[in-house]
Amino acid sequence: MKIAIAQLNYHIGNFEGNVSKMLEAIRWAEAQEADLICFSELATCGYPPRDFLEFDDFITQCEAAIDRLKEASNQIAVVVGSPSRNPVVEGKDLYNSVYFLYENEIKFVQHKTLLPTYDVFDEYRYFEPATEWGTYEFKGVRFSLTVCEDIWNVGNDNPLYTICPLDEMQKDSPACILNVSASPFNYDHAESRIHVCKANIARYNIPMFYVNHVGAQTELIFDGGSLVMSPNGDIFEELPYFEESMKVFDLEKVQNATQSVEQPKDKILEIHDAIVLGIKDYFGKLGFTKAVVGLSGGIDSAVTTALAARALGPENVRVLLMPSQFSSDHSVNDAVALCENFGVHYDIIAIKDVYDAFMDKLSPVFGDLPFNVTEENIQARTRGTLLMAISNKFGNILLNTSNKSEAAVGYGTLYGDMAGGLSVIGDVYKTDVFELARFINKDGELIPVNSITKPPSAELRPNQKDSDSLPEYDILDKILFHYIEEQQGPKEIIAMGYDDVLVKRILRLVNINEFKRHQTAPVLRVSSKAFGMGRRMPIVGKYLS
Repeated sequence: MKIAIAQLNYHIGNFEGNVSKMLEAIRWAEAQEADLICFSELATCGYPPRDFLEFDDFITQCEAAIDRLKEASNQIAVVVGSPSRNPVVEGKDLYNSVYFLYENEIKFVQHKTLLPTYDVFDEYRYFEPATEWGTYEFKGVRFSLTVCEDIWNVGNDNPLYTICPLDEMQKDSPACILNVSASPFNYDHAESRIHVCKANIARYNIPMFYVNHVGAQTELIFDGGSLVMSPNGDIFEELPYFEESMKVFDLEKVQNATQSVEQPKDKILEIHDAIVLGIKDYFGKLGFTKAVVGLSGGIDSAVTTALAARALGPENVRVLLMPSQFSSDHSVNDAVALCENFGVHYDIIAIKDVYDAFMDKLSPVFGDLPFNVTEENIQARTRGTLLMAISNKFGNILLNTSNKSEAAVGYGTLYGDMAGGLSVIGDVYKTDVFELARFINKDGELIPVNSITKPPSAELRPNQKDSDSLPEYDILDKILFHYIEEQQGPKEIIAMGYDDVLVKRILRLVNINEFKRHQTAPVLRVSSKAFGMGRRMPIVGKYLS
């Protein structure tokens, strides 16, 4: 038997686009003489559809998509994920299902059992879990059909769940596992995925075809990396990451294979490719084409500009340089050099006159009060206003350049440098931003070296450095990682050897600046715990305050 897997980039709610893409893949698989083609989880509607699932018309269009795919299944079986209605009044109205289509019929439907409701997932909000499990025999091969999370409780070793769907299906002695997934990217997740797949193979000793989404849906990025696993636990094939891919496999060769192939994993390369895909799909799926970035000569805006140029093409990126009386000459020169290196259009608008006009109007109110963060924020908000003017006038979507370290501790100005339609590096700690810059420069100096080596500074007052207000980033980022990604409390972090006063100060800054993060742009998610939909904290909570 020949099995095709189609790792495709879907668009939430774009039924015509999604179905057309799958029909084209079916025709391709038929030309390759495949017996079966497998698509991923909720492929008809895209993942995650979220509250679109509450619209009856949306589900009706999912059903119509299944009908169209069913009509294409005359000569080839089609395995595809889609919502299905729950006919029972009690419980949720929908199941998250995988369909087996063949000979223009729905031959079999298996519902998802394990509904993740943690981090970025909220499936129990919409779906009823399966309570019945079966398998389906096709051309002499009995298949277990599973949906994403259903393979993540191997032998009931996951404390989140009380049942293992594959254990139930094993009663039918299946010969192969098909898993349709929508598994979002973080820079550690590919290895976790492979580990889980290998654990399933070790338990059941049958091959597995694991088909994942690729592409970005606002902040969530799906990296692909679909897997074909041999019964001996080796990876027979690992499809590319961050790109669409289709391939046909001979099941007998997979069953008897001794080969083992696994792509090397590199954290910074993966983050780079994920963000480029995230920008590209955010613009493409919303119908945007052009971006604007405020470029300061610092590392964050330089990396953001570089990633945007690679995602959209330099001709679609516009840069605005807005020096103030506090900006150094080398910062302006570095920004200009970067623009010329990438071939992006830039304009220079000095903001001193605008800033002075604000101060003139405010002087009767401020009186003799000393210069402080207020004046710094006026500069940032002046720049934000100019950037939004460019955005409105020319239709360029503003990209936010704040990094995760700054966002965590509130080192940014609402309606100023925190403005934007998409936060490009908001899930990248400052230390990793430097690594990204070095990676971008691996084949030659694109980002000026001075932007990488000079001490970070917002340049909002004379001789300002980030270290005036924050600890060194190599220390700050480690403490933030323990608190945000690992959910370690102050006692646990202090016990690791960090200064207790410093830890309490940093954690308090994270908590009291929650209100800022609630008002900022969607953040492209590259870690296991990004700010946004996966981290839900109260604004008025008193913990560590």
